[in-house]
Amino acid sequence: MTSPTETAALHQQGGGPPRPGYGWRVVAALAVTQTIGYGVLYYAFSVFLAPMARDLHATPAQIAAALTLSVLIAAVCAPRVGRLLDARGGRVLMTAGSLLGTVAVLAWSRVESLPQLYTVFVLVGVACSMVLYEAAFAVIVSLFAGNERGRANGLLALTIVAGFASSIFLPLTGLLVDRYGWRTALVVLALIYGLAAIPVHALVLRRARTARTQAPAAAQERAAIVKAATRARPFWLLVIAFTANGGAVATVAVLLITYLIHLGHPPVLAATLAGLLGVLSVTGRLITTGLQTRLPVALIAAAIFALQGVAALLLPLIGRSVAGAIGAVLLFGLGFGIASITLPHLLVGRYGTAAYASLAGRIAIFSVADKALAPLGAVALAEAAGYGWVMGAVAAACSVAAFALLAYHRLQFRSASN
Repeated sequence: MTSPTETAALHQQGGGPPRPGYGWRVVAALAVTQTIGYGVLYYAFSVFLAPMARDLHATPAQIAAALTLSVLIAAVCAPRVGRLLDARGGRVLMTAGSLLGTVAVLAWSRVESLPQLYTVFVLVGVACSMVLYEAAFAVIVSLFAGNERGRANGLLALTIVAGFASSIFLPLTGLLVDRYGWRTALVVLALIYGLAAIPVHALVLRRARTARTQAPAAAQERAAIVKAATRARPFWLLVIAFTANGGAVATVAVLLITYLIHLGHPPVLAATLAGLLGVLSVTGRLITTGLQTRLPVALIAAAIFALQGVAALLLPLIGRSVAGAIGAVLLFGLGFGIASITLPHLLVGRYGTAAYASLAGRIAIFSVADKALAPLGAVALAEAAGYGWVMGAVAAACSVAAFALLAYHRLQFRSASN
């Protein structure tokens, strides 16, 4: 007999198990919208930074603060969005989010001052919380409830495709800015995103049809799951692990090129090595997914996080040579992106799918905020004490993440034994 929450989840998928092939059609559709969404709502910003600073008579730091603000807003919205995803499914929420994102980018093209820019990026942050990975993962987890292999492969496929967002949209945005100017480029990107994401989210995702008799009981059960989880140690170990690693990864992503140049490498080589991180993220995800059938996921992630810590310690020691820099970047890059496919597996494995989005949203408020703030702290530390201390801090964060997952695995093992 299914619980009220499980029955409600089936209704959110359209009244029963998905038709054969439907889950993969959703994965394919979300892969497209995630690629465009990340490209337009996040990665393209770096291309606009210089021309916006010039036209708005602001410093690059003042312009960059807008993106930091949007990431923090997304973190604040994450718990509420998670609860809505668990209760109502993704169709209405993601459609509304893609509409809001399109309007926000169009408004971005018209800003004339910093207050206007910051206001627009509050809207961008809200839209990101509704349409990017956290929301897409919740839809996939719900669709493949009870199908562990399908869920793992679906998340892997989505993240591999979306991993090319920067490779596609950075050069495309640069071309548009060069040819038409940054304001027109934003209008074009808004149209690309809106014409793709709005109809796909509205038409491909199924309409939620939660039974009225089951909805109150399902909501109570979800609340009970979240309450029990957030009062116990395992959940907070996951918070610590993925917040610490997220901050470390964000710091390296932002500062790697600058640090490699500081070590004496030419800018072109530094940028090329940094570009390897995107390719290596795919490798790390493939390795992690392949090993999931043989080893506990927490141990796999802990090992990779530990290797990232070693790489961060090695970079100041061996990074002045080309071979040393390549080796350290390769080692660190294996952990890029594995958190996005590891956390869903761990949450579903311990708590099931009924309250997945709610729990993921609780973790995101910490991990996403750290991704926004850690690079700012790292820049300040680099100016005060040097980049060696920054790499030491990155190594410490990776170690904390690894030990937290080891502790989580130990608790999970004891729970299974009992």
